[in-house]
Amino acid sequence: MFEEKNRILLKELVKTDFKLRYQGSVIGYIWSVLKPLMLFAVMYVVFIYFMRFGDDVPHFAVALLLGMVLWSFFTETTNMGMMSIVGRGDLIRKLNFPKEIIVISVSLNAAINLLISLVIVFLFGLINGVDISRWAFLAPLLLIELYALSLGIAFILATVYVKFRDLGPIWEVVMQVGMYATPLIYPVTLVLGKSELIGKLLLFNPMAQIIQDMRYLLTSPENLTIWQLVEQKWLVIVPYCLSFAILILGYRFFKKNAKKFAEII
Repeated sequence: MFEEKNRILLKELVKTDFKLRYQGSVIGYIWSVLKPLMLFAVMYVVFIYFMRFGDDVPHFAVALLLGMVLWSFFTETTNMGMMSIVGRGDLIRKLNFPKEIIVISVSLNAAINLLISLVIVFLFGLINGVDISRWAFLAPLLLIELYALSLGIAFILATVYVKFRDLGPIWEVVMQVGMYATPLIYPVTLVLGKSELIGKLLLFNPMAQIIQDMRYLLTSPENLTIWQLVEQKWLVIVPYCLSFAILILGYRFFKKNAKKFAEII
């Protein structure tokens, strides 16, 4: 647990980052809602309206929006987390405090945007007549898993980025590949129709598992999950455990190198 002074610092960093994010923008915080909606609109027209993805999945438009919101959080947390330590170099050199506070503050800002966007998804689902599963109360647990995965990767990226600035464009490419390797803009059934093995392997990606589980709970049970497709139940827990393992390993890697940050930046 953080000491009181560190909790205050974390709170101030979150407030400052949130205020500065859209400073000078005409519509300000509304962009936190408009960005995922604009991207969703493009994806909807291209992949659902023209290419007819998800015709066999009820309310796939809502599932697409939900997936985009979750992916946007993952993207924002890892990208901003990667650059957070370098961006706060002056603060690190002047003050002695746990450096992980900086990365956590970035992730909490992204979490605020995520919660705002999820309200939009909920309203969109109501308009489209989505029947939410009786197991929807489990959704917060998946959000915790998503946060753990994103923060763990952010810790790793922030540590490496201090020494290797080429990581920025490399991670951008990785994210592009990851987006298309995740059943985000297309349903899992599309892949299963081509190769059952590849379809199952896709869901061992924690982001794919989280997105599909959330879609199952909040949009339609027609969104297949890893625990529906994989018979070996001991394998099903792999992506769930991997998310938290990445958080633990990422945090330890970060702490091991944190003392050197002030010297390198």
